[in-house]
Amino acid sequence: MSSGIAGTATAGGTKGGAARRHLPDAPFLAATRRGRPSRRPVWFMRQAGRSLPEYRELRKGTGMLEACLTPDLACEITLQPVRRYGVDAAILFSDIVVPLKAAGVGVDIVAGTGPVLEQPVRTGADVAALPALDAEGVAPVADAVRLLVRELGDTPLIGFAGAPFTLASYLVEGGPSRNHERTKALMHAEPDTWHALCSSLADTTLTFLRAQVDAGVDAVQLFDSWAGALSERDYRELVLPHSTRVLQGLADTGLPRIHFGVGTGELLGAMGEAGADVVGVDWRLPLDVAAARVGPGRALQGNLDPALLFAGQDVVDREVRRILAEGATAEGHVFNLGHGVLPETDPDVLARVVDLVHETPVPATHEP
Repeated sequence: MSSGIAGTATAGGTKGGAARRHLPDAPFLAATRRGRPSRRPVWFMRQAGRSLPEYRELRKGTGMLEACLTPDLACEITLQPVRRYGVDAAILFSDIVVPLKAAGVGVDIVAGTGPVLEQPVRTGADVAALPALDAEGVAPVADAVRLLVRELGDTPLIGFAGAPFTLASYLVEGGPSRNHERTKALMHAEPDTWHALCSSLADTTLTFLRAQVDAGVDAVQLFDSWAGALSERDYRELVLPHSTRVLQGLADTGLPRIHFGVGTGELLGAMGEAGADVVGVDWRLPLDVAAARVGPGRALQGNLDPALLFAGQDVVDREVRRILAEGATAEGHVFNLGHGVLPETDPDVLARVVDLVHETPVPATHEP
């Protein structure tokens, strides 16, 4: 298997002055732009992290947020799955609450729980008191990106951030929530406060993504992890304008923009309208159906159920082939999981998935 790190990239310029690699032959970038890649591209959400023994060894004694804000550590963790699997893209090792922490919000990531806020945000006064993020606050993240640009050769690097709704849910609930009851109550009972909160978070998200873009990432992904908890009506009225502002705010970069949420099958049409070039699809909906819902002019990413990686190689091979066939109906397709790699996943199974995707011939054209 190729490491994906060898090779030379030609540097260009970015708006922020950092080196921008020119990667005309990268299969991942070709697929995101609805071109014909040289091979079927594949990467995995949460590929950098918890399922890899080398990651667990490296992270011993280091908290999650500390690791995210230590450039050489974040760089090495990002590189690990590229070396092991030969995936077609790296994704920056970070977390969606990093910009909140960097701005001065009291948040920590508690093992076994997730992000936990010192003080939830539930009133207009709370929203007004939220600190703004300055790009200097995420300088360690930009430094990690610069290190990676030098190390990755011809493998593209994806930057990412959490979407305003998902960040808002963490802030309002005070941590992860099954039902998002406080969030939905605020959305409907105090819409002005809700929109002010999401507007503030859109500013934070754009600042965070711009810092990554200026440092040299080759694509960005906006995670709206909890948007699937919403009806389409609520999504369109109370969430879509803020996600649109983030994605459209990056249009001038010319970089591929990916938008992903979990349980969002009923929202795919609306999510496609937010301004992404690629819409991520979880495992609940076949990609040919998703392509029809998203509509023309966009590529798809997904969507193997992460749990099926435990079902044995015959099942995994069958499902990978099915998804590749369904993905051929889209205008572009990047193979991925329908959510992140689960912690107990066998790395050898993921390596086999990469090989199988790469061995599958590229369709001559998409098949509507």
